[in-house]
Amino acid sequence: MSLRRGRGVLQRLQQPLCEGLQQHAPGLGEIAWLSQTGTQTRQASQLAVKQRMRSVQNIQKITKAMKMVAASKMRVAQVNTEKSRAIVSPLVRLLGDLPAVDVENNITVPVTTDKGLCGGINSTIAKYTRATLRAMAGEGKKQGLVVIGEKGRAQLQRDQRKAINATVADLGKVRITFSQASTVAEDLLKTEYDAARILFNRFGSAISFMPTVATVLSPDALEKEVEAGGSMDLYEVEGPDRPQLLQDLAEFHLAATLYNGVQENNCSEQASRMSAMESSTKNASEMLSKLTLYYNRSRQAKITTELIEIISGASALESK
Repeated sequence: MSLRRGRGVLQRLQQPLCEGLQQHAPGLGEIAWLSQTGTQTRQASQLAVKQRMRSVQNIQKITKAMKMVAASKMRVAQVNTEKSRAIVSPLVRLLGDLPAVDVENNITVPVTTDKGLCGGINSTIAKYTRATLRAMAGEGKKQGLVVIGEKGRAQLQRDQRKAINATVADLGKVRITFSQASTVAEDLLKTEYDAARILFNRFGSAISFMPTVATVLSPDALEKEVEAGGSMDLYEVEGPDRPQLLQDLAEFHLAATLYNGVQENNCSEQASRMSAMESSTKNASEMLSKLTLYYNRSRQAKITTELIEIISGASALESK
């Protein structure tokens, strides 16, 4: 006899047994009725556990799929990140990175993601952004805030709503291109800043990324810095085209840095999401194992209890 068929027989025997006990032994009949009620409660509990197991299994399938998609996207993002580094590295060697440059008008550009489920990379950038804004406010300098990414806007608007000048969303919805970064750079140039500080997560490996700040001077501030003496002293820029050359160089530097920052952050996002989904899949497996063990033990206890109840009831009827 199969287990399912045996359980059906036990359930069919319980009802007449309860009725017989109610007629011949009212006290035992009440006990049997309470026992049957307890059995129904256990069945409801087992049904809830089974539904929970199905939910965990569905979540596990989703997290596995998301991990595979993130791994595929990360490989593509790594190639694009290396290409963007090749664009911005010569500019950094030429113009230098000036995180402590003393200027009056500053603008902070945190690069975050538009989607969630990617660990704490957005929280890290939001924390560094708040620290940068506090430092600028302490020095009494003018500051602005342009947020790239919907998740960064959602976090920063809680306490920096008045400081946010603009938000750029869906920048890399399909594919991040240099023309998109150039469009954002043109909008930034209209804010009349002296120095733009771009905050992003620099990709290190599949399990590590580093919050980074890249400082880019405006065309006017760059010309003043060159006149004051800097890394460009090694080069001679003469002739009437010198101001235009410096302006084009500063604008290209801003666009290249933005492009690199978005690519770096996108690669870090996919790596962080892959790690988060792997951890979620592991947690789902552990929870499923615990629920399966609990369900099996509960089912075995239910069968044992039903057998004991039937045997006890039959013995009580025979004694009468």
